[in-house]
Amino acid sequence: MSDRPELPDIVPILRAEAPQVLGALVRRYGHFDLAEDAVQDALLAASRHWPESGVPDRPRAWLIRVGSRALVDRLRSDRAREGREQRTATELPADQLMSVPADVPRDLDRDDSLQVLFLCCHPALTPASAVALTLRAVGGLRTDEIARAFLVPAKTIGQRISRAKATVRAEPFERPSGEDFAPRLAAVLRVLYLVFNEGYVASSGAALVRTDLSAEAIRLTRMLHRILPDDGEVAGMLALLLLTDARRGARVAADGSAVPIADQDRTAWDAALIEEGTALVTRAMATAPLGRYQIQAAIAALHDEAATAGDTDWPQILGLYTLLERFDASPMVPLNRAVAEAMVHGPERGLRTLDGLEAEGRLAGHHRLHAVRGHLLDQAGRPGEAAASYDAAAAGTLSTPEQRYLRRRAALARERSR
Repeated sequence: MSDRPELPDIVPILRAEAPQVLGALVRRYGHFDLAEDAVQDALLAASRHWPESGVPDRPRAWLIRVGSRALVDRLRSDRAREGREQRTATELPADQLMSVPADVPRDLDRDDSLQVLFLCCHPALTPASAVALTLRAVGGLRTDEIARAFLVPAKTIGQRISRAKATVRAEPFERPSGEDFAPRLAAVLRVLYLVFNEGYVASSGAALVRTDLSAEAIRLTRMLHRILPDDGEVAGMLALLLLTDARRGARVAADGSAVPIADQDRTAWDAALIEEGTALVTRAMATAPLGRYQIQAAIAALHDEAATAGDTDWPQILGLYTLLERFDASPMVPLNRAVAEAMVHGPERGLRTLDGLEAEGRLAGHHRLHAVRGHLLDQAGRPGEAAASYDAAAAGTLSTPEQRYLRRRAALARERSR
């Protein structure tokens, strides 16, 4: 045994081992849905026993053993239906729990993380279901933890996870190859991006930032990069998350409201993350085919490398957004391009781009469109119209810190219009 750690030191071990244990159980027994439940039983047992008895020398083997017992019990219970007393893994005596019997092989080096990620991010799943299943099966989070992170009832998250597991139950546990690989990897990256964004800019609630979600997305992306070190888009995604997260410490004012990047204290940015992210995207763009996440990371690097807001290389950022539109059809890209156009060519140019977006029905009524319009109208010297746009943006977001910031901007614009 190792020296007894405190519980916070155990949590990273459990989350790192969760996909490996799940992969081992699925390879041995099949039944992804039952195996995932058994992994949760094993993680719960570890959280109860390890703080008292210490982390085993072979934590993964311990978890596989306990998870195997839980899974076998579930399979037997299913066969027997009702009326049989079930002996669960978490009810075993502590001395048995803390031992690793010989039937768990020492050769546990096979990395199943990518296969598990591919299963959890199956194209047939909705993004919400894929996110929930990934956080539970790969991240090792409990259903109630995921529910709290997304501010929805635990029952809702439980239903999403159950439906997701039913969808992937019959899927083969293997890494897609050939023409199937790229779209499945793209689905994985999309899910990780969704998890990070929900943590970095919470879509609802009183907090602007949920560091638990953004940190988990970064951890999982690091894991993916370790498995696929030469994939340019995986490296680009990791770079993008690091370069964005580097600004987290300066994004929230003392009253909890959002602070735009131009007003942030850049000395509070994380220089180590900026250096790591910049190196990652520089190498990726020089050695791998170009992709959307690399371009977004390059844009983030240009923001992070500017010593002041006035030093930002807006012409290069505008060029990168124009390039990004070839890879990403999201209406958020031209929305961000409008800001870059305003910084290079003046606010009226950016407003024309917004008019085109609205006329196409893209982002019509979206609070971010109103917020950007308010910002550009402010720059154009039209404070009365800017105030109206800020008000519309505040009414359209469920994030309390964003509402606070937008209402303050509206009040200032109204004051200037008098």
